[in-house]
Amino acid sequence: MEPAQPADRVPADQTPPDGQPPAAPTPAAAVPEGEPALVEPAGAAERAPADGAAETGELPAPPPAVDARKSERSPKDMALSLLILLVPIALLLAFHRGFLGGDQPITVDPAPAVESARAANAFPVSEPAELGDGWQTVSANFQTVEGGASLRLGYVTPEGRGAQLVQSSVPPERLLPTELTAEGQPQGQTDLGGRTWQRYTGRANEQALVLLEPNRTVIVVGDARDNELRHLAGSIR
Repeated sequence: MEPAQPADRVPADQTPPDGQPPAAPTPAAAVPEGEPALVEPAGAAERAPADGAAETGELPAPPPAVDARKSERSPKDMALSLLILLVPIALLLAFHRGFLGGDQPITVDPAPAVESARAANAFPVSEPAELGDGWQTVSANFQTVEGGASLRLGYVTPEGRGAQLVQSSVPPERLLPTELTAEGQPQGQTDLGGRTWQRYTGRANEQALVLLEPNRTVIVVGDARDNELRHLAGSIR
């Protein structure tokens, strides 16, 4: 007699007894609650077609190839492009200088500013006389400030440098630091037109001539050469 087998043990021999039909295979048991389900074989998701492909049955077209030769510019091409831009600019500059006088300073009439200074009667007003050809007045301004009033006339010299004539009733201890900065220092005296002027250093590369009078202070300052500044100071009448 064979020993008894457990109830949950499946017999190894599935052959039915004589005269009986073959037994159907037992379906897989449901996964008990709390136990992990079987993992889908790797690669199954990769083999699944995309949504669009699943609907149309067609694969998406590959992106167009980029021709690297078209995106690169040779130095010769860059030089030609730059030349095309520079030619019209050079023509405009030549026209501006040759026909419109682009290099010439814009001159002004100093008469209104001089008349305003004389009408204010704050100090004796003088004007340069006989400056000669090449001197151009480029600015003229009269204004009243705290403690006095000032008249400024700006010039371009025949050598193309700048010079300014300042006449003011502001006390010199306040005027000189303003016009010449704190770096302005006296450098001695010089006689011009029968009057004694004080030589001063100015800002940066500028120099100045200062005339101290009871009712006004006169300053000739600029980056013009010494002979041009002396000519301007000596022409004041």
